[in-house]
Amino acid sequence: MEQRSATGGAADAGEPAGATGRLSTQQVAELLGVKVATVYAYASRGLLSSERVPGGKGSTFDAREVDALAAGQRRRLPRSPGSEPAVSPGSVPGLPPIEPVTVRTALTLIEDGRLYYRGVDAVRLAERCGFEAVVGWLWGVGADAAPGAPAGAGAAGGCGEDAVVLRAPGELVATLRRAGEVLPAAARLPDRLRVSAAVAATVDPLRFDLREENVRAVGAGLIAALVEALPSAAAAVAAAGAAAGAGVGAGVGAGLASRAGAVPEADEFPAGASLAARLWTRLSPTAPTPGAVECLDRALVLLADHELAVSTVAARVAASARAHPYAVVSAGLGASDGPLHGAASALAYRMLGEVLAAGDAVPVVSEYLRTGVAIPGAGHRLYPAGDPRARALLEAMRQLPDAEGVLAAIEAVVRAVGGPRARAGDAANVDLALAAFAHLGGMAAEAGEVIFSVARTAGWLAHAMEEYREAPLRMRARGVYVGPAVGGSG
Repeated sequence: MEQRSATGGAADAGEPAGATGRLSTQQVAELLGVKVATVYAYASRGLLSSERVPGGKGSTFDAREVDALAAGQRRRLPRSPGSEPAVSPGSVPGLPPIEPVTVRTALTLIEDGRLYYRGVDAVRLAERCGFEAVVGWLWGVGADAAPGAPAGAGAAGGCGEDAVVLRAPGELVATLRRAGEVLPAAARLPDRLRVSAAVAATVDPLRFDLREENVRAVGAGLIAALVEALPSAAAAVAAAGAAAGAGVGAGVGAGLASRAGAVPEADEFPAGASLAARLWTRLSPTAPTPGAVECLDRALVLLADHELAVSTVAARVAASARAHPYAVVSAGLGASDGPLHGAASALAYRMLGEVLAAGDAVPVVSEYLRTGVAIPGAGHRLYPAGDPRARALLEAMRQLPDAEGVLAAIEAVVRAVGGPRARAGDAANVDLALAAFAHLGGMAAEAGEVIFSVARTAGWLAHAMEEYREAPLRMRARGVYVGPAVGGSG
């Protein structure tokens, strides 16, 4: 069957496009034989450039670019038997060839504006299952059922008996706390997580045991230890006095903080306490309520994995080199330490604080626009119709007391950016939702980054277990040299 080109002629790889018309997203999807969401993914990766439809919804694409992309797809089709070159470009005889790497994963899918963990909608999991159960699902604990219909999280939406017990050895937590005491008092919590991950490796002489059962055991202890080694938020506020207290969440968060009760140390919790309950005491000086802990637990589930985000790529590269699980987590933590990834919620937190203080979003948004700074927490390129994680977290927050103020502030930001008919559920991303949760819980700006890092550690380790099954060092990339000519003078 002859494939048509975007410009109307036969799709010949050597025939240039002959028109300059524009195509709708649906037309591009049909011509390329992909889903609409994949077209947006092509645009986000720079393979296609899009333009918004004036006065309406949707985007258009240059037909010539679509033709070029389609031609490239055809050129990448497998050659007929016997037509492969004897030596692949860039390879060395006697060594495995260096080929472009496609990461095949059974963990996470982003498709049609939805997020799936091993075939199950992540939002549905967050509504019905705790973080420990979802960690078990990602790590393949007791996963004898077919993907998409597991005993733990299948079509019925139940959680089963395969939850991972996230409990750290007391000696490990004590060691990490002693290491934390050496750090400056003002050291950020995300920095403490990175130090703890590195120190934890030094006390595990069997860390290079990469069998999956050992990686799971290491991961269960490490996730809990990262949380329990952090200082208590209530103790930190009490020790620093009013100066530190002023840095805690503004607006409605201050109302919650004023009702703080006795907040236990993590090791004072009963054995069955969830990780979310323990993490709450490290982030908020307020006494944990069931609703607040449930909301935090939901955030952990929604952030546990997100396909091949940059930090996950870093983690898989480390695993490809057969780095031990602690080093894999350190690689992920390092890659996430920036304003465009793990720390993005801190920028949204500060903007939201300005809106809460001013009582009006317009002047705050106006200043961002005037200075050419992107509005933090607005939109996500993988979710053109809205980030489902943000929508789910904001919906959960509506059930908490005193949430009206911070949710109204988000709505005001979204309307200021997208117009009077814009809705937070369609325009806010998970970074803005995390920022709102941090304000509501009386937490500091860095809280969202900590929640992200703790949750994503589960995903990094799941990807590491996948990568350990692959050929080692397959992630070796090749550079395109653009420096001075070889052999030139000087």
